[in-house]
Amino acid sequence: MDGMNIYNVLTIIVFVIGYFFITIEHIVKINKTAIALLMAVLCWILQFLHFSQSHEENLAAFYVHIANTSQVVFFLLGALAIVEAISAHRGFNIISQYIKIRSKRKLLWLIGILAFFLSAVLDNLTTTIIMVTLIRKFIEKGEERLLVGGAVVIAANAGGAWTPIGDITTTMLWIGGQISTLVIMRDLFIPSLVCMIAALLLVGISLKGKFKSVGEIDKTTEPMGKLVFWLGIGCLAFVPIFKILTGLPPFMGVLLGVGIIWVITDIGHRKSREHRQHLHLPHIITQSDISSVLFFLGILLSIDALDMSGMLEEMALWMDSKISNPHMIAIVLGLISAVIDNVPLVAAIMGMYGIADHAVDSSFWQLVAYCAGTGGSILVIGSAAGVAFMGMEKVQFFWYLRRVGIPAIVGYFAGIGIYLLLL
Repeated sequence: MDGMNIYNVLTIIVFVIGYFFITIEHIVKINKTAIALLMAVLCWILQFLHFSQSHEENLAAFYVHIANTSQVVFFLLGALAIVEAISAHRGFNIISQYIKIRSKRKLLWLIGILAFFLSAVLDNLTTTIIMVTLIRKFIEKGEERLLVGGAVVIAANAGGAWTPIGDITTTMLWIGGQISTLVIMRDLFIPSLVCMIAALLLVGISLKGKFKSVGEIDKTTEPMGKLVFWLGIGCLAFVPIFKILTGLPPFMGVLLGVGIIWVITDIGHRKSREHRQHLHLPHIITQSDISSVLFFLGILLSIDALDMSGMLEEMALWMDSKISNPHMIAIVLGLISAVIDNVPLVAAIMGMYGIADHAVDSSFWQLVAYCAGTGGSILVIGSAAGVAFMGMEKVQFFWYLRRVGIPAIVGYFAGIGIYLLLL
């Protein structure tokens, strides 16, 4: 690449080494968030040492990138606060009372459909945690529970791909202006649904008979549990509408939801404040997974440094020369996301291509959203949902690849086929 210099080379080396350690987090036992933050700072230090631009120009560009990245961070912080509020009030127990099926295949489909639609409103990580926790109450520990859990990962990733708030990568494209709410939901719903159906059909082949009950399902909620559950779901679902009505960035809609829930819970719990301290937002927020938000911040800032150096533009030109078909580029990116986290991949592709290259709601951006969201299901380390499932159920990498990865890749290409047919 013509634009390469010593600082660009060093930035790439830092990024590659950092990302290598992120992918082997479970081996080296160093939290990926720490690596991502170090990687981001080092990449930007190298960029500021690049003498082709003045300090003032670098600083101005840095502030622009921070403004864009902060929107994603604020969105995640607000969404996590709402989800944690629902969880603290045990609102998700409302779902469990509707699960009474003991047939293995029927339960597989019920859990898959629930994960698919719940992920569309919440996010695939939260959905996976909720659904894996639920299936522990229905299925004894063993391979069949792992199969259903793997189906949850596939369904949650597929469900998150077709709405602006279901998957972080789709959210990034939405916030960045590459896709719009109603169009992405209209065009990706059927491909995402086909992806889930094709995968679950293959997973279900191994499941026969009925599951034995392993315990009673906790159906109780905390005071105001039902209200907070429906209010939280409503606030999250309202975010796209808020953006359309006001024109403000999506994170403002999420913050509106946090404010509403905060006021209502303060009012509802004020008479029993001492006994309900754990139900107040200041305490609930401390339980949020802030490390995940900082991980996204580190990754996005690292990609921004690569973008600032001009390397992403060079990469886009190289990919265009080698893979001229934009649909094929999106498909390849989806397959790569099975190995590399889809957040930096989508951040990179957003830096490589602009609206001038591919219009808003073009098939390229839609395929990027679908492929990045569903391609991560192929390997257990390919998505946040898969990593959560691996941690909760101690899933082996090669077991997942053999028993879940094959159905996932079949579903991946089935959805792509349907999407291209419907163009």
